[in-house]
Amino acid sequence: MVSKSTASRDSNVFSRFANYASGVFGSATAFGAALGVVIVWGVTGPFFAYSDTWQLIINTGTTIVTFLMVFMIQNTQNRDSAAIQLKLDELIRSTQGAHNALLDLEQLSAHDLEEIRALYQELAEKARLNKKSGWGDTGTPDVNPA
Repeated sequence: MVSKSTASRDSNVFSRFANYASGVFGSATAFGAALGVVIVWGVTGPFFAYSDTWQLIINTGTTIVTFLMVFMIQNTQNRDSAAIQLKLDELIRSTQGAHNALLDLEQLSAHDLEEIRALYQELAEKARLNKKSGWGDTGTPDVNPA
């Protein structure tokens, strides 16, 4: 069994690597290199008579790169999403009159999220009606569950 500190350390190493790799592989230089590989592969086609082995090289290479990049991209997106959620939570927490019940919504069930979304949709509809009637659509009305 892996200890929590070992798992955390391994995860931290992977996170740092994924963050570094996303910067490197997401650069214009990396795109240029990949484009160069594809061009070289295409140009060598006639020399290999467009053989199955020639085709297998690019298919295998792109499959391996895609497979590995999925994990690095997902790791980076997970960390970015968590950071954004924390920033939004802090804005809610620090805003006078904000509903603290909205903190950490991403942990709720789909049903609970739908109920909250319906409350806000109702507020938006009321604001649109008020706007059409010549009233303002700004303010912080209370969210009253039905």
